[in-house]
Amino acid sequence: MFSLFSDFFACRDNRFSRIDPRVKLVVATTAIICVILSTSVALPVAVFLLSVVTTLALRIPVRLVALRLAAPLGIVAVLALLQSFTSGSTPLWSVPLGAWTLTATREGVHAAALTASRVCGAVSVVLLLSLVTPAHRIFHALRWFHVPQGWVEIAMLMYRYTFTLLDLTADLTAAQQLRMGYAGAGRALSSMGAVCGTVIIRSVDQAIRTHEAMVLRGYRQQIPFGPMPPLVAQDCCVTGLAVVALLLLYAAVGRAA
Repeated sequence: MFSLFSDFFACRDNRFSRIDPRVKLVVATTAIICVILSTSVALPVAVFLLSVVTTLALRIPVRLVALRLAAPLGIVAVLALLQSFTSGSTPLWSVPLGAWTLTATREGVHAAALTASRVCGAVSVVLLLSLVTPAHRIFHALRWFHVPQGWVEIAMLMYRYTFTLLDLTADLTAAQQLRMGYAGAGRALSSMGAVCGTVIIRSVDQAIRTHEAMVLRGYRQQIPFGPMPPLVAQDCCVTGLAVVALLLLYAAVGRAA
């Protein structure tokens, strides 16, 4: 579970990890905006495939990529299925369900495909960014872009203590398994509820202890960030070329005919 969220692979040296994080943030943000504004599935699908291929080319384990994509893709699959049957007026096919008949419509399927492709494209961009840029460098770049300091500090603390709570969850689950806490459906549901409640309580306690510790160490409502080195000409050129390429791609295939 630790490796699923860790930025271990982001700390490896490769061609993309050596690029300035500000450049990667600008390019990733531009790609996500183009994907979201696209009215054709072609651009989001192209961005998704390019991001996944690049991720695999960096020798990221396929299992890790699949696990990180599983949650958002599972959610979008449910949303796309619902959208196919709940919007539009031109019927495509029907599915009998007891006393009811569910009818998929042409407009609903098109809207579902567009929504699914947008989510896949945007998530794949974020996934690639997280695999080539350590979290602390992303937070530092966000402050350079004058993102509100409170937001960045909260994000930093959330990221830091996510792993603490994951370790706690793993320990509690292992202890319950040793005590046959998942022997049946009823006991499993009760055990999961106990774990969730314990983790929530511990997270509140951890937040209080962390704030007290920060105050004792001189925290005065802000965490200082050091300066970032100036952007070199090569970084500016890479940013400009990447943004222009994305905008041209959006103009070419990002809008439905």
